[in-house]
Amino acid sequence: MFRIIKKEELTPLVYLMELKADRIASSAMPGQFLIVRPSENGERIPLTICDYNRGKGSVTIVTQIVGVSSDKICKLAVGDSFTDVVGPLGRPSAFVKLTDEEIKKLSYVFVAGGVGAAPVYPQAKYLHERGAKVDVILGARNKNLLVMEEEMKKVCDNLYICTDDGSKGEKGVVTVILERLLSGGKQYSMGVAIGPMIMMKFVTISAKKFRLPLTVSLNTQMVDGTGMCGACRVSVGGKTKFACVDGPEFNAYDVDFEEAMRRQTIYRPQELEADREAGLEFGVKK
Repeated sequence: MFRIIKKEELTPLVYLMELKADRIASSAMPGQFLIVRPSENGERIPLTICDYNRGKGSVTIVTQIVGVSSDKICKLAVGDSFTDVVGPLGRPSAFVKLTDEEIKKLSYVFVAGGVGAAPVYPQAKYLHERGAKVDVILGARNKNLLVMEEEMKKVCDNLYICTDDGSKGEKGVVTVILERLLSGGKQYSMGVAIGPMIMMKFVTISAKKFRLPLTVSLNTQMVDGTGMCGACRVSVGGKTKFACVDGPEFNAYDVDFEEAMRRQTIYRPQELEADREAGLEFGVKK
């Protein structure tokens, strides 16, 4: 059993949980994910590792309520336990293979949309702690959907915030800030974009104008997290890849975003039916 030792409401629909998981914490790396099962008959849910503490033997996850299963997860309290937690799974971020001396020479720009801040955080933290220059662009539809702002400030050199409605930070979308930084002379070794698929698509278009190497995470494609269900199939460089076992991170310029976005909708009728049966609408009780 994997006990919840900390729970924090980041927004009314987004919760952070720290779980006691000694063995997972001992080997977790940035870019990897877990599969959690909240109860004996619960659905298997893949969630990116937001943080890990080897000393405490704990890992941190962030869950957004989008349907029945995520609603069940977020109803758990401190002291409750998950029936199963499996991980770490997936391939770690490529930079973990570099030495600290090599990392010190790097400069990264991260673009995080909404709960994409959760998987960005451990990557920015890992690089920043080893001396890399790290800038983060944090975007959301409005200020109430921004998450991990204070945590991100501690692991980057510059934090840029934008909201679609201008309720916090700059009014506009993340690509506006990215293009302004790049056109203003900012130079980065690598860019990383994590968030909604449509956001990553347009970040890729913007980054390509400036020939910025870019990685995206297709963690939102995953269902069972083992490659067995095939739901996360996506074309990368003209070849079929599975986000869970071949990724979740890929070269952005190789990803067929149109196919990926179509695939995200294949289970939508079943998801809506499950929401109706549970009396949910957009992840909350009607």
